[in-house]
Amino acid sequence: MHRVFFFIILRPNNYGVAHQLPNSHKGLRSTVIGIIVSTALALIKGIGGILGNSYALIADAIESSTDILTSTMLWLGLKWSSRPADEDHPYGHGKMEALVALGVSIAMAVAAVVIAVKSIQNMITPHKTPEPYTLIILVVVIATKELLYRFVLKTGTEIKSDAVKADAFHHRSDAITSAAAFIGILIGIVGGEGYEVADDYAALFASAIIMINAYLILRPAIGELLDEALDPAVNTEVMRLAGSVPQVVLVEKCHIRKMGIFKHADLHIWVDKALTVEEGHAISHRVKDHIQLTLPEFTDVMIHIEPAGHHD
Repeated sequence: MHRVFFFIILRPNNYGVAHQLPNSHKGLRSTVIGIIVSTALALIKGIGGILGNSYALIADAIESSTDILTSTMLWLGLKWSSRPADEDHPYGHGKMEALVALGVSIAMAVAAVVIAVKSIQNMITPHKTPEPYTLIILVVVIATKELLYRFVLKTGTEIKSDAVKADAFHHRSDAITSAAAFIGILIGIVGGEGYEVADDYAALFASAIIMINAYLILRPAIGELLDEALDPAVNTEVMRLAGSVPQVVLVEKCHIRKMGIFKHADLHIWVDKALTVEEGHAISHRVKDHIQLTLPEFTDVMIHIEPAGHHD
């Protein structure tokens, strides 16, 4: 009998690719919808802000313009990350999604700084009170963006995509900035002369919200690029699944990395040292199949076989 003292490396197969395409299509669809809606709202808010003497509304239009930019970046990132693994990228192209999320956060931070600077300049420059009809524009914008946020977030949660979730929170930040603009304009209109500055304070508040959201998007993106450890519960579940396969004596190690909307696992499992190479290989395949059938987001499972008793 041949002893099992070897590595079994299981490379990506068509299983992962089969699950990749539908998820990518969902993400691309929600992103395209976001681009179309954000473009329409940016034009409405920009024109309304200029004609209605409201910088808060103009700042809101700038924020919507960053939505268009970041959603376009996300669309390109999802298209690229959905490409299957190849010789030059054996782990696939999933990291592109984290790079896109990083770009989204930087674009949001830049927009926040621009809005903040302009708001402060406006505070020391006398200007007219915003027109009442700008409030109607903002009510429509807030309702639309909140619905879009919920739709995109639901999609991102379904396909387990941090970049799509980041795009959703960008829509939520847009709704928040619109709400801030609404309050600022309302104070300016009700308060009358001397209260015009409330519009600028609203824009400044909006810039702070945008900056906070930029950080919340940046943090997980950097974590993914650095292969930061995921939720321990995920490791526990993968180890449980591997350990439930007959003839697996022990699951010693489990390391998981995130690749876009998918995951890769590295496992060390113990089997009876009296088994043949062929038998150990068959067990490793059963472990991989069981994990992928239960958790389809795992497109690759690499398994290192250890002989039970070898460490005794």
